[in-house]
Amino acid sequence: MRAALRYGALAALGSLTLSTAVAAPASGADAAGRAKPPYERFDTYAAGRAVTAEELAAGPESRGVALAAHRAAAAGIAFGPCPKEEMLPDPVTCGTVDVPLDYAHPEGRRIALTVSHVKASGKPSERQGALVYNPGGPGASSMSFPMVADLPEWKKIAAAYDIVGYAPRGVGRSAPLSCESPQDFAKAPTTAPEHPSRAYKRLRVKEAKAYAQSCATKAGDALPYYTSLNNARDLDVLRAALGEKKLTFMGASYGTYFGAVYATLFPSHVRRMVFDSAVDPDPSQVWYGDNMEQSAAFERRWADFRAWVARHDAVYHLGATAAGVERSYEEVRARVARRPAGGSVGPAQLQAAMLSAGYYDDYWAMRATALSEYLKGDEKPLVEQASPLTLPEAEREAENANAVYTAVECNDAPWPGKWRDWDRDNTALARTAPFETWDNVWQNLPCAYWPAPHGRPVDVRTAPGALPPTLILAAERDAATPYEGALELQRRLAGSSLVTERDAGTHGIAGGPNACVNAYMTDYLLTGRTPGAGASCAPHKEPNPVSLARAKAPGRAAPRGQARVTQALRTSVLPGRP
Repeated sequence: MRAALRYGALAALGSLTLSTAVAAPASGADAAGRAKPPYERFDTYAAGRAVTAEELAAGPESRGVALAAHRAAAAGIAFGPCPKEEMLPDPVTCGTVDVPLDYAHPEGRRIALTVSHVKASGKPSERQGALVYNPGGPGASSMSFPMVADLPEWKKIAAAYDIVGYAPRGVGRSAPLSCESPQDFAKAPTTAPEHPSRAYKRLRVKEAKAYAQSCATKAGDALPYYTSLNNARDLDVLRAALGEKKLTFMGASYGTYFGAVYATLFPSHVRRMVFDSAVDPDPSQVWYGDNMEQSAAFERRWADFRAWVARHDAVYHLGATAAGVERSYEEVRARVARRPAGGSVGPAQLQAAMLSAGYYDDYWAMRATALSEYLKGDEKPLVEQASPLTLPEAEREAENANAVYTAVECNDAPWPGKWRDWDRDNTALARTAPFETWDNVWQNLPCAYWPAPHGRPVDVRTAPGALPPTLILAAERDAATPYEGALELQRRLAGSSLVTERDAGTHGIAGGPNACVNAYMTDYLLTGRTPGAGASCAPHKEPNPVSLARAKAPGRAAPRGQARVTQALRTSVLPGRP
């Protein structure tokens, strides 16, 4: 809840895998036959079955992709110095690739996607091509990704591959989408009731309607073209522009979803694909069900964090049990509701900061310290960690990412169009998962009033032998993309292999602290080998609890370059979304 057709682009249309239509699931079950939770009543199939690769191949967009890729292959990408606003150091270079706004009309309006690149560091004989990365969102950019070439975990990969990042359509400088002023989006402090009143719900419904209309006003007739399907088509055009006959791609979080859409549409264009922290691609889950499953999973991960803090009560003094830590957290919530910390951290800002601990356990010590120090009278750590960024560029990036996220998810699939359905389902869910449920609702509610047509979700599916072996990486307790999504993706992509990080919950595990996971990824990208069934890794080490004094000790802060590389690998730039 975030490399075009090669040289033979025109001849590639006939190679699309044709999949059978997904039958509508029986009431109370999803497409894989799993029982649905009682709160999950909305069914995207009520608005029509999923769209198949066969149907998409017959549409005019298929010809548009082939033509755009053919053009891109001929033009290539003129890489040169990166614009100053990208803040990318040498030897990273930048360029652009043109893609059609509407693939059904490839000779019409075009938009330019920004691309970053660093050449493979190994011998020319060792080069295997370009590795393209997408970190998710929707709405995230991987322009900083080439900086991983300097990290130890990526050295072998960077020797064999050109490392390529890019900003998808609508993101950053790639024909940026905006739905409101960045200052309005970043306003703080704000509230975030776990059990909102009727009056508060009415206010948020009004705001959702206004936001949806503002997106339509600002985007104009371009609004319907921000979709996962077009992101997949753009990826094929990027492949061709890079001069690659076949695509080597790594997608994280939402990047796994449109990567899987790409594999469904262009299986013969795939060389290797890594899916890191997989979104559930079941059409009946996209996107309403996926977001509700995410809310339920964040409740479990929030419990993991509280249990860890309780085990280190001697350091944090927030409670010797998870329940005791919860009481301390609720006390902080109540205090910042009465008097926002630093004038800018209210309940919503506090919750967003704690939500990041649900994504990444390397935040656990920082967040626990902030809560602990606040209750002892020092609000500075909390203010530093939870205050929204106010630099104009940071505000623009956050608002832009939110706009793209909303447009893609609203355009991709049907959503309930009546508030009473959202209210019913999420009121039921919030009884057992109050931590993130309502914030996730407000994030997605504009989709109920979206002025552009809702599309039909893609039937992600490949036939046996149509797709080369692919690799899925997943943490067992991931909240942003629950583990069930990785199992579903493995079922749908014939020949895929799954590596599980057991009893761990960090979102986005490629290139992280688990050497076992990294070994599987590196071996696959360098050799194409995939592990057998049941491949798994022990969890990475739990975070070390640190006192505030140790956290402030000289040399403990990450260097600026390292921090930016780490951010480049983060799989979700916005709270509460895949």
